[in-house]
Amino acid sequence: MTAPTSPNSPAALHRVQIEYCTQCRWLPRAAWLAQELLTTFEQELTELALKPGTGGVFVVRVDDEVIWDRREQGFPEPTAVKRLVRDRVAPEKSLGHSEK
Repeated sequence: MTAPTSPNSPAALHRVQIEYCTQCRWLPRAAWLAQELLTTFEQELTELALKPGTGGVFVVRVDDEVIWDRREQGFPEPTAVKRLVRDRVAPEKSLGHSEK
């Protein structure tokens, strides 16, 4: 039996979901953001899912918590989403030039 991990420990299992509108043809935007997150957090994430939706949806979730909703915040810049993901999965991680 393994010891439980805290949500911010490196061994914790973190899942990101990007829900995008298929009617609006936002798959390329969602896939690009997914690539950015997977490249930045390759050790911290166990899964990144793209979830087709409708009605203009573009929502990013980390471990089922909404961190970005296009309806409230507009389309995200990758740097903004990276910071929000980092704060939840690896608060000690530097984002390099993206932090400046």
